[in-house]
Amino acid sequence: MTTLSVNINKIATLRNARGENTPDVEKVAADCERFGAQGITVHPRPDERHIRRSDVMALRGVIRTEFNIEGNPTPEFMDLVLKAHPEQVTLVPDAADAITSSDGWDVDAHFDFLTGIVDRLRDAGIRSSIFVRPDVAAVKRAAATGADRVELYTKPYADMYHKDRAAAVAPYVEASVAAHKSGIGVNAGHDLNLENLEYFAKELPYLDEVSIGHALICDALYKGLEETIKEYRKCLEK
Repeated sequence: MTTLSVNINKIATLRNARGENTPDVEKVAADCERFGAQGITVHPRPDERHIRRSDVMALRGVIRTEFNIEGNPTPEFMDLVLKAHPEQVTLVPDAADAITSSDGWDVDAHFDFLTGIVDRLRDAGIRSSIFVRPDVAAVKRAAATGADRVELYTKPYADMYHKDRAAAVAPYVEASVAAHKSGIGVNAGHDLNLENLEYFAKELPYLDEVSIGHALICDALYKGLEETIKEYRKCLEK
């Protein structure tokens, strides 16, 4: 079964807009799990415009499923994740001022760096995942770093879905098969939603996990958080 990790960055964005503690990020994380989420994802950025370092540490004591922390593995980020000790760290090549993740790693260009980061995470008992485009060569190189998983960047799929969904998903199927043959797991995320998720999950043969935040929180404004999580979970049933 493909598991659903709910990214709660947007909850923190809403809280920070008022400067108080509503909505309560820790309570929302616990509620997401209670409503069926199988993991919680956060992506702390250097300016703390949504998830703060203090949130990460507080959430570690709340989350009972899987805690996934995404980010660019700067020294500050690595210090944070090694202290928080989540189940998974997803390595994303974001610039400090990035609005959102916009591309995968050039694994060849950063191979030695990524290998060193993966080694540190493994030594700490933390699963590693490298954010890549759906490219077979990139997947194989990510596997060669010793990473446990790749996370496939799915915005290109989402952008093309309504035009030609079979063509849109084809490179992801190839990448998923390549990852499986290389002995690593497959995650996916970015712009997946209730319209395109079911088909994506059905077509990919080795999809372990999806991480969804923006679309899910937007849907929850209309449907409620509990019903929304149930609908996303249903999309992942095979």
